[in-house]
Amino acid sequence: MADRIEPLPHPQPSSPARPQAAPRPRRLKALVAGLFSTNLAKTPTRLKLVGCAFLALYAVIAGRLVYFGLHQEQASVARRGGDVVAAARPDILDRNGDVLATDIRVMSVFAEPRRIIDKDEAVELLTAVLPDVDAADLRRRLGSRKGFIWVKRAVTPKQQEEVYRLGLPGVGFLPENKRVYPNGPLAAHVLGFANLDGVGVSGLEKYIDGQGLSELSGAGFRLTPDALSPITTSLDRKASYAARDELMKGIAKFKAKSGAAVILDVNTGEVVALASLPDYDPNTPADALDPNHINRVSVGVYEMGSTFKAISVAMALDSGKANLNSRVDARDSLRYGRFTIHDFHAQHRILTVPEVFTYSSNIGAARLALMVGVEGHKAFLRKLGQMSKLKTELPETAEPLVPKNWGELNTMTIAFGQGMNVSPLQAMMAVGALVNGGLLVTPTFLKRDEAAARKIATRVVKPETSEELRYVMRLNAEIGSAKIANVNGYFIGGKTGTADKIVHGRYAQDRVFTTFMAIMPADKPKYLVLTLLDEPQALPETHGYRTAAWNAGAVAGKIIERVGPLLGLPPRFELPTQPFPLLAKLGYGFANVPQSGGREH
Repeated sequence: MADRIEPLPHPQPSSPARPQAAPRPRRLKALVAGLFSTNLAKTPTRLKLVGCAFLALYAVIAGRLVYFGLHQEQASVARRGGDVVAAARPDILDRNGDVLATDIRVMSVFAEPRRIIDKDEAVELLTAVLPDVDAADLRRRLGSRKGFIWVKRAVTPKQQEEVYRLGLPGVGFLPENKRVYPNGPLAAHVLGFANLDGVGVSGLEKYIDGQGLSELSGAGFRLTPDALSPITTSLDRKASYAARDELMKGIAKFKAKSGAAVILDVNTGEVVALASLPDYDPNTPADALDPNHINRVSVGVYEMGSTFKAISVAMALDSGKANLNSRVDARDSLRYGRFTIHDFHAQHRILTVPEVFTYSSNIGAARLALMVGVEGHKAFLRKLGQMSKLKTELPETAEPLVPKNWGELNTMTIAFGQGMNVSPLQAMMAVGALVNGGLLVTPTFLKRDEAAARKIATRVVKPETSEELRYVMRLNAEIGSAKIANVNGYFIGGKTGTADKIVHGRYAQDRVFTTFMAIMPADKPKYLVLTLLDEPQALPETHGYRTAAWNAGAVAGKIIERVGPLLGLPPRFELPTQPFPLLAKLGYGFANVPQSGGREH
């Protein structure tokens, strides 16, 4: 086969050649060479380029300086400032609107250790202006890698000015909310206190946090005092001052170790006044750590002595096992196994129920309790809230001490106030229910009206029983151990209690704990007043006695006389003609008990 001959391709027209771009390194090299060329024709361009470069460089440096000098400081301060604002707390007021606790605006000194160059110099200068700052501690903290530390919280305006004049980089000021208590130690155990970070540590301050304030702060809400509604307490500032003042005088007069005084509205459960001495100033909360500064009204638990006889008598009357005409054998001491129960003012005869109360007969109270029985006794105390922990707004409360193996002997001794320990406020709750018509109302430290109290109240005794107890309490003020507190014009009723203190597991004969409870007025009670003294001493004017009728009763009388008008109860010198209408129908008056009623144990 002949070879095929392929035609040759037509030649394409050639396109003009394109110049190739110089590689990037060559261009940069040419640009640099042009800048440093000695060609005068290129000088204006070179000057413009150099000027722009330096301008950009200075702009970057200036921007970074502003950023580091302002932005970082503001960020750290803002974070800390957010915490401070969140720590703002609501005002706490008394029932009449008087301020008990509030926030004030103060300045605090802070430091940013990373920005302080010469830390030793900073410590020397700062401690010279703030001498109460520990130099070694401050140097240690400035040497840390932390971005923020406090130097001193809540400085004075003069200290702030002096620190400002030091001109130390990395040291500045931050506004804070400081908690202050304008009345000093008044009602300190109720108010509690808040720490420097605005956190409630005890009392109502801690209760407020538990109602959601701490959660709001933790969530970052910027709370201010103006944005928070004030908390209105049940306390009366003036009555609280008067009660504390009279208690302080009583402790000094009777040389007692400590004491307490409380005023309770028996119809609403409001605690109108509370003082526990020695106390502390919440403006210097470190004093609260002293074990001797506890709240003896709700944290302390004690054998309440013969004031418990009010409960025992009411129990026997309400159960139907006894009435005011019942007779109780108190001719001889009461023996139970190897134990013997005596009367402090023994009458060695058969007593009526009112006489058991006015003579404060241990034997009579024990026999009345035995009529009801062990289980009935326990059930009655449980109904009155004496067997479990009392719950109020105050976080600091104690469990009662109740016998583990409760037998007849326990019922006998508890009937006259030994063998069971409760807080004084707990005992007041029970007695308040027994005199207000029979309704148990849990005590409160917040303002509460009577209608609200009745919604949560429970009936514990019949109205007739309540009137009977008011009658014997008034009788005791007329002819019995409560005479020392029978202030003219206030128609009080009362009961004293003296308990030997337990020392090293045994009752000490020379150390007593005295209590007194008084209702005012006895015909229609509004307030229950309690006073207690720890280890009061006998005085010549008390004829060598150190029992409650001579000391705790005397203090209660002074308080009643002073606070009555403050609480809207001016003295009425025309006493009621028929104070106990239910009993009047049965012929009861004030003359059915011999006028020789004695002072009691």
